Amino acid sequence: MNRCSAMPAFPAQSCQSAATFAEDGARSGPDPDLRIGDARVFAVYGKGGIGKSTTSSNLSAAFSKLGKRVLQIGCDPKHDSTFTLTKRLIPTVIDVLEQVDFHGEDLRPQDFVFEGYNGILCVEAGGPPAGTGCGGYVVGQTVKLLKEHRLLEDTDIVIFDVLGDVVCGGFAAPLHHAERALIVTANDFDSIFAMNRIVAAIKANARNYDVRLGGVIANRSDGTDQIDRFAQAIGIERIAHFPMLDVIRQSRLKKSTLFEMEPSADLDLVLNEYLRLAASLLSGATIYDARPMSDRHIFDFLGFD
Repeated sequence: MNRCSAMPAFPAQSCQSAATFAEDGARSGPDPDLRIGDARVFAVYGKGGIGKSTTSSNLSAAFSKLGKRVLQIGCDPKHDSTFTLTKRLIPTVIDVLEQVDFHGEDLRPQDFVFEGYNGILCVEAGGPPAGTGCGGYVVGQTVKLLKEHRLLEDTDIVIFDVLGDVVCGGFAAPLHHAERALIVTANDFDSIFAMNRIVAAIKANARNYDVRLGGVIANRSDGTDQIDRFAQAIGIERIAHFPMLDVIRQSRLKKSTLFEMEPSADLDLVLNEYLRLAASLLSGATIYDARPMSDRHIFDFLGFD
């Protein structure tokens, strides 16, 4: 049986797109109809559970504090990327498309775009049903809807918060729209291994798209020695560091950005780091042409037999 015919609730194009996106950047270049426009576009990657959504949301808040109009797009079926910005789980693009039998022209912006903290616009792309379809299709449909409703024309910053490791070309789809890819990692082997794979995906997509590696963000780690040693070896730099602090954990529990938490010395340090990072990214910052290691090499490099 054809997989597409077995899932009537999800359009057949999703299966067709899976094969296309799986070429990992081998296509000839970006579709002009899906160019986001003049906004600065960042894609945030990292191992699952590393704190990408917390990082993305607080970075969005920092950009907004610097006077920028921000749009954050969550690219995870869990659809909790914008949870601390909106204080709730908002409907996903796939949810609302399914309600209109995937006729996007029947949707209104308020059906899938929600305003969050400090005026940040929030979208959750969602994902196909488990075991079916392709995440890349979902990202493409989300960008298409935003363009059709002219929601990108007054936006300064777009942040894609992307699901876990790059395990297939579909998860690399945000790289087709971004100008900078940022990697969130902790100071441990699994996180650094995932970072190495993400570096390889960015390098592959940079051959045909405008995306470039924008640096590494250390998160949930008091130390950064392994991150820094690996980064130096492959030709990249750490551009921010957010240690393991209880105020960060508490902010998630309170459905709040860090900018809404009660003042404290630890909080001031974190907020200043987010504002510094946002200002650095706005200035253009450095781009990196990193050289990812082979799997065997990274095991040897980090001390595994």
